[in-house]
Amino acid sequence: MKAVLSPLVYTTLVILILFGIINSGVALVLGFLSSVFLENPFKKYTHTLVSVLLKIAVIGLGFGMFIKETIKVSGEGLHLTLLSIVLTVGLGLLLTRLLNLDFKLGHLITSGTSICGGSAIAAIAPVIKAEARIISMALGVVFFLNALALFIFPSIGHWFHLSQHQFGMWCAIAIHDTSSVVGAAMSYGDEALKIATTVKLSRTLWIIPMAIFSMFYFRTKKEKIKFPYFILLFIGAIIANSYHIIPAELSHNIVLVSKRLLVFSLFVVGSTISLKDLKKAGTKPLVLALFLWTFISVFSLAFIIL
Repeated sequence: MKAVLSPLVYTTLVILILFGIINSGVALVLGFLSSVFLENPFKKYTHTLVSVLLKIAVIGLGFGMFIKETIKVSGEGLHLTLLSIVLTVGLGLLLTRLLNLDFKLGHLITSGTSICGGSAIAAIAPVIKAEARIISMALGVVFFLNALALFIFPSIGHWFHLSQHQFGMWCAIAIHDTSSVVGAAMSYGDEALKIATTVKLSRTLWIIPMAIFSMFYFRTKKEKIKFPYFILLFIGAIIANSYHIIPAELSHNIVLVSKRLLVFSLFVVGSTISLKDLKKAGTKPLVLALFLWTFISVFSLAFIIL
């Protein structure tokens, strides 16, 4: 029987995070520990909170970016993005059959690994009519690997002496979920954060062709595809900053608050990782996810370095 995490304790942790006292890695661990040992008093609002926080934070980061460098970075990452998605999806479909894994579960894990973690899973799930149990298992596996990436990627980046630009690009390609991408990049440096955010958001747009492919692959009726409209606001923020529509000091403060919100979102994401869901999934989904993640990480790192 779990103890209830009191609203006061929860609020205290949130305040510490928003004041910058707790960093991204610690926030994720605290969130996970609260999921394992304590009952979240705001559990029913958690998934909505993650979605809203992440979108607001990402839009805010746009006020620290400039349109010329954004277009340049997006163009540089296009070839690697396309190649990594095609290869990872193809490998995922093959391994799902070889492992004799549930096709929908394998497809969701593949989609999450190749594009953008939980966002891709949430978008593809209704298209292929996946059950809640399948969605939960896919999210559990992907979020678990996201947590690992947040801690090990910066160390690997320093070991290979990756530049801020290289590390930001690698994070955007190899880490599944946007929250973990920005968390890892933020710990590496401001330039890495800008590049990772830009490339990752351009990568998010691939949810749309992936959803269309999924409809044909599973022969489902045409479902409504949700376009990530917050990306338009992110682009609007970049334009506003590029043409100095708002004061520089205000832009700086918006970016600072956005970074704190990203750390808070990692705490909330950590609280959604369920040991029960991971155990229920068994080893095959984890094997698939780990293999795909290793492939895309090694492939993209080699591509960037060489």
